[in-house]
Amino acid sequence: MNKSNQNKDPIFNCDDAIYMCAKREVDNCNLGIYGVNYDGTTSFRPGARFGPSSIRQVSNGIESFCPQLNLDLEDINFTDFGNLEINFGAPEPVIKKVKTASNFIYSLGMKPLLIGGEHSITIGSIQSTIEYFPNLILIQLDAHADLREEWLGSKFNHACVMRRCLEMISSERVFQVGIRSGTKKEMHELRKTKRLVNFISGQPAKELYNALNPHKGKPIYLTVDVDWFDPSVISGTGTPEPGGFTWQDFSAIINVLQNHKIIGADIVELAPQLDPSGVSSIVGAKITRSLIMLLSISQSTIR
Repeated sequence: MNKSNQNKDPIFNCDDAIYMCAKREVDNCNLGIYGVNYDGTTSFRPGARFGPSSIRQVSNGIESFCPQLNLDLEDINFTDFGNLEINFGAPEPVIKKVKTASNFIYSLGMKPLLIGGEHSITIGSIQSTIEYFPNLILIQLDAHADLREEWLGSKFNHACVMRRCLEMISSERVFQVGIRSGTKKEMHELRKTKRLVNFISGQPAKELYNALNPHKGKPIYLTVDVDWFDPSVISGTGTPEPGGFTWQDFSAIINVLQNHKIIGADIVELAPQLDPSGVSSIVGAKITRSLIMLLSISQSTIR
């Protein structure tokens, strides 16, 4: 990579497959994706470290064209930097490297899209994004509230990701969509603060539309934990939660977000080996396609 090779930190490993239609070069690209193959804080079933490779490997099995957004990946210039070089172990060094990597991508005038890996990596990405966009809006699609102060002895566990993000972003600028699992304390907090955006499967995303309407034009970061989907759609995830959502529901979310300024995103918690059918990986690749397109719609906002 021409520009990335000028910078020794972060270090990306390009030995993995490449996401369909992506480039390895950064010239004329306004979007950069990278994988973070880490699942060191997974609290139930591990395997999310295999998510980035699986998404890339199956990406050629879906069409490059999206009828909903009327966009084609072949018409979008974007870079696949490969996987971030990380050490397995404690999450803090990984989060630090994620921040460095996202800073690097923003410094090139590009928007970052992270492919995880588990949800703790979002902390590093938000640490980076908030430096560039102090008035950032954060949207979480997730089955779980992720509001624990600490879990299994770590404040940077994937069950604590939103608590850490709330230390950087004020509560009124955080929207947690369709959360259906959490402790009594977490769910009470969600309702009291009005961060919980209710969403009914099979219906338009009216409540999200209404919640975001006063924030039109503000920068938005979207984090997608794949366990937001029902296990019948994505079973390959570490902590599946019945009662989730369908692809049509995700499309309803996209319908709302395509009219907003998305400046960064991630997809996390895909554990492909837990779904021998491979369907979860295909859905993950299609989610990634939608995120690439959302980020590309307003390409000129970073430079």
